[in-house]
Amino acid sequence: MTAIKAPESALPRAADPGRGTLLVLLSGLFITTLDFFIVNVAIPAIQRDLHATPSQIQFVVAGFGLALAAGLITAGRLGDLYGRRRMFVVGLAAFTVASLLCGAAPTAEVLIGARVGQGLGAALLMPQVLAIINTVYTGEHRAKAFNAYGVTMGFGGVFGQLIGGVLINADLAGLGWRTIFLINVPIGALAIALAPRLVPESRLPGGGPRLDLGGTVLASLGLVAIVFPLVQGSEQGWPAWTWLCLAAAAVLLTSFALHQRRVAAPLVDPGLFRHRSFSTGTVVSLLHAMTMGSFFLILALYLQQGRGLDALDSGLIFLPLGLGYFASSTQAAKVAARLGRQVVALGALIMAVGYGVLAQTATALGDHGPIGWIIPGLVVAGAGMGLVMAPLPALVLNGVDPRHAAAASGVLSTAQQAGGAIGVAVVGMVFYGALGTYPHAFAMGLLLLVALDVMVAALVQALPRTNR
Repeated sequence: MTAIKAPESALPRAADPGRGTLLVLLSGLFITTLDFFIVNVAIPAIQRDLHATPSQIQFVVAGFGLALAAGLITAGRLGDLYGRRRMFVVGLAAFTVASLLCGAAPTAEVLIGARVGQGLGAALLMPQVLAIINTVYTGEHRAKAFNAYGVTMGFGGVFGQLIGGVLINADLAGLGWRTIFLINVPIGALAIALAPRLVPESRLPGGGPRLDLGGTVLASLGLVAIVFPLVQGSEQGWPAWTWLCLAAAAVLLTSFALHQRRVAAPLVDPGLFRHRSFSTGTVVSLLHAMTMGSFFLILALYLQQGRGLDALDSGLIFLPLGLGYFASSTQAAKVAARLGRQVVALGALIMAVGYGVLAQTATALGDHGPIGWIIPGLVVAGAGMGLVMAPLPALVLNGVDPRHAAAASGVLSTAQQAGGAIGVAVVGMVFYGALGTYPHAFAMGLLLLVALDVMVAALVQALPRTNR
């Protein structure tokens, strides 16, 4: 079918709202993505300062991810119904206040509660960013905005360890690890102040039907039932309750899918999955997310526990990864214009090469070889990440009806978060199962990541050829 091109006069007036809009949106995205990763480097200091137990430390990390995964789909629908800018501001305000509470937390219990608050704020915020971009930008402006989205999200993950290490080492005003949370407060406050002036409002015409409360409950419980046992299971030796949770998740999510087909105003329109770019692209995003969070985890464990590096030195080792990411992500839009969907396949295969080089290098270095020899592998892996993360959101959301933009963005973000949790659990099992020495465990985990990236490259071939 040939697409009908609207005349210029019919295009939305906000086809290119300008850089100010994008900066506000991406500042919120950056600090929420950063906080998902930055906390890893602060764990030893948090545990020492708050006298936290290992279980409490696990929940400091997992509480954010659980709340984020549970709220994303519902938050996307709320944006469609009540206004995407409004939900962005509310989510950013909740995240900023929760960050302040994290930075001031006197006990581990308070920190855990504040981390859950951060996750809920991030869940409300993140789908709106993609939805606003998909709604108010058109043509080449939309492609550039999506590329900036992917670059920003990758920066938050890739540079999280380095930024955390620098902040902790600087020990500003004697605050130590607390600065990794407090840094969000001025950024969030500025973005909240600017959003009403710079970010256009959008929603479903007429406000749309009411929120599907039944679907909200089923989706939230089902996602928690997946993510919670995956996060906690490997640490606790996979007790019986973890398998019961996963079984319950299958029942809950199946019920959710059936419920969405029956209700008049579903939380997620089943018609979204009839678009091959969206359905296949969501699976590609999930598989790619499995490789990202798990790689950052096993690299941090290898550097800090296996090689004895402190937070700053470990963060500095991440710098070559970030440089490779920066170099490729800035060119990803041009490459995507030539290769279309194959830019993601190319990036995934480059990541696989980088991980393979790292696995061989770590094995050859053993416990005491010069750590600088892993830099080439990190640069290659980072370059592959940039080619995947920058263009992938645009490929997945291509063709999605703007009326369902936030709901579709919520599904995509949920797939990414669930993929991250699954990846950490699966790769973590391989890593700890091979833990005779850290170099060997690191190499075994990397080989699994190589296989996952090859799967990503293969699955990309199922995306529509027209996605350029």
